[in-house]
Amino acid sequence: MLSTILRRESSERRNLLRSILWVRAYSIDHDLKKTPLYDLHISNGAKMVPFAGYSMPVLYDSQTHIESHQWVRNRAGLFDVSHMCQHIFKGTDATAFLEKVTPSSLKELRPFNSTLSTLLLPTGGIVDDTIITKHSKDEYYIVTNAACREKDISFLQSEMKGFSNLSHIVLEDWGLVALQGPLSSKILQNLTSENLSELKFGKSAFVKFGDQKFHVARGGYTGEDGFEISIPERLSIHFTEKLLQSSPQDLKLIGLAARDSLRLEAGMCLYGHDIDESTTPVEGSLSWVIGKRRREEGGFNGFSTIIEQLKNGVTRRRVGFFVSGPPAREGSSVYSNDGKLLLGKITSGSPSPTLGRNIAMGYINKGYFKPGTEILIEVRGRKRPSEIAKMPFVPTNYYR
Repeated sequence: MLSTILRRESSERRNLLRSILWVRAYSIDHDLKKTPLYDLHISNGAKMVPFAGYSMPVLYDSQTHIESHQWVRNRAGLFDVSHMCQHIFKGTDATAFLEKVTPSSLKELRPFNSTLSTLLLPTGGIVDDTIITKHSKDEYYIVTNAACREKDISFLQSEMKGFSNLSHIVLEDWGLVALQGPLSSKILQNLTSENLSELKFGKSAFVKFGDQKFHVARGGYTGEDGFEISIPERLSIHFTEKLLQSSPQDLKLIGLAARDSLRLEAGMCLYGHDIDESTTPVEGSLSWVIGKRRREEGGFNGFSTIIEQLKNGVTRRRVGFFVSGPPAREGSSVYSNDGKLLLGKITSGSPSPTLGRNIAMGYINKGYFKPGTEILIEVRGRKRPSEIAKMPFVPTNYYR
């Protein structure tokens, strides 16, 4: 299957796709789960690959990876992200609990507003990154990564001990689709009489579509305007087909290959690669998720480690790179410009379809964080001239 896909691509595209297909496939288990949209993918000519324990679409017959990527940047793409784990926390202890396991200021977060956050170990290491949406002071909707599903659920349930007025529900088998791209709002507005222009980036609402209401959050993983829509399993295919049929000239199904290159251009982390349990939010260039009040009051896992890093800095940090020559892959070594000092490692890298040059992110030692700093990155046995780059690589287009 993979070789068939690769034969259809040019040399440059094969390099990019090979990186994504082989490096990003978390599971080689043949006993794969299926999302509620599996049959829809097959009927639309999807090439399915193992990803985080699920059979997921990487490409569709109608487009190459580069075409899919550019389609999202210029029109709109629909991603199946139903493999992600959706949770509901309810109870008078919900805010206190989530403020223990994350560094976010959730008391101040207004109802139906969302924030990116991190689940933290007592060491300050990142268990997973997550989007937290506050429905009320006693109810939250959060989304975590599919590859961390079992680990996250175990962690959350363990941390719930001591919080008596708290319930945790996992929305098993629910659909979740991400509509992304500059035409997203126009397309979704076709299906509802509610005014989506009032729904700004980082906000959510229960939006009425016909006789059904679905949770809609404005945001996404591409840097473009868009929405993530949570759908009960029994309605997932019907709603998704209706959405696709509403704007066939502007909306296409898009697979994992483009999702990965889009998020890299947007400077967004992929858990297990760019951040993990050995990484704190400060090291991962995610200090902005730590609320102002939380920095003063503490009370969250890893506070002593994280506040020390905020005050005195870190010895390494996640940065972006522009890379000359072949693209740098995960694990490529980063050296000082004279080639003598090993400074860090690449965690994600590929050609950028939008910029037409190779980009990467990874960790580098203190003293080399500044954009424009010249360094060397070892690719295919040769140290190649590169430089630190500001992220995001491509400007974001959120609707604010």
